[in-house]
Amino acid sequence: MTTRIVVDHRTSGGAGGATLRHPEKAHRPDNPIQRKPAWIRVKAPTHPVYHETRALMRDNRLVTVCEEAACPNIGECWSQRHATMMIMGEICTRACSFCNVATGLPKPLDADEPQRVADAVAKLGLKHVVVTSVDRDDLPDGGAEHFARTIRAIRAAAPGTTVEVLTPDFLRKDGALEVVVEARPDVFNHNLETVPKLYPTIRPGARYYHSLRLLDRVKQLDPSIFTKSGLMVGLGEERIEVLQVMDDLRSAEVDFLTIGQYLQPTVKHAAVARFVTPEEFDDYARLARGKGFLLVSATPLTRSSYHADRDFAALRAAREAQLAAAGSRSA
Repeated sequence: MTTRIVVDHRTSGGAGGATLRHPEKAHRPDNPIQRKPAWIRVKAPTHPVYHETRALMRDNRLVTVCEEAACPNIGECWSQRHATMMIMGEICTRACSFCNVATGLPKPLDADEPQRVADAVAKLGLKHVVVTSVDRDDLPDGGAEHFARTIRAIRAAAPGTTVEVLTPDFLRKDGALEVVVEARPDVFNHNLETVPKLYPTIRPGARYYHSLRLLDRVKQLDPSIFTKSGLMVGLGEERIEVLQVMDDLRSAEVDFLTIGQYLQPTVKHAAVARFVTPEEFDDYARLARGKGFLLVSATPLTRSSYHADRDFAALRAAREAQLAAAGSRSA
């Protein structure tokens, strides 16, 4: 059995709802949603642990990007007690044309949220947790201190858990990145999302080279932190442009690259230009490994946080192997 993601009137951005999820997209022309090929259809979530995980999120009043971004892997991940926590609310100040997260004016920060996230991590018994957020351009530091508080709370509640953050770009937020890095997450992830030419239409509130410099700066501040970035394909990019982004990321010493198929959330979002085949993803993975990334995940259903716990173990093992090989050469 396969399923499609079904959304209500608030998600679709259409008329008829008191609160539009994407008010800035309401008057855009519709882009019909194409039928997905067989290789990216997913089963409906039915596992009892999925419902247990969902109940835990509700009981702790937590927001997850799994739900807000309509991730196709939610059934698999939640059935394994994996969830990506989304802090600082569920309303984003940006209006990217690919993203299903609601846009508008966010509410004030919840001072208790870092501890609630930490408590949920401890209850789930997670070995590795991913913490992401909406963009909070309304805050002086973009939410950097809230990220740092969440990292510290998780360290206290679940000392054995490794922490991965997937942050906004902190555009025009001087000093914000340093606050997050000082809290020492194990992995710092920031997605470039697409190739430079598509930024004006796909990621209009961001700047490609600023995001690239952000990742480079993490390595300058603390080389021990793994860095990670992700791309969507199928938006109209050319193969050579994807390869150039790979080179740019390696110039910034990024360790881990994820590449996945863009899936259109609603008729008001950017259209899928094409569905990239599994063979093309295999080719991207081969080329990325050849460029020197420690780890690459490139499949149609790859998402930034998909299999993040397993990937972190592989990432750490790859670094250890690399250091051992370098030691052997210098001996």
